[in-house]
Amino acid sequence: MTKEEEIMDFLHQKVFDPVLQSKTASESVKKGIRYTVIRLNERNAEAMIKYFWSAIVGTEKSTKFAKLMKEQGFNRFEEVIDEFRDRFDNNWINK
Repeated sequence: MTKEEEIMDFLHQKVFDPVLQSKTASESVKKGIRYTVIRLNERNAEAMIKYFWSAIVGTEKSTKFAKLMKEQGFNRFEEVIDEFRDRFDNNWINK
């Protein structure tokens, strides 16, 4: 498994798939998740990690989206931050 696949597998399990497989998630949340997946797939592992941290810091658009995800009861990047940081640290990226 490549580093990119490992990151995406983690995010699919923890954040993306619960939304995409939900019958209750709004279409706007599903659309946002699909867009995020596309954007991440355009990047290498190091850029994926930077994208994750940028999303945590937030832009006006990303913070509104994160709030909407939370309101609908889904995990956001913020809920998996500790596990992401521990798993995809500098030692991992430099292996």
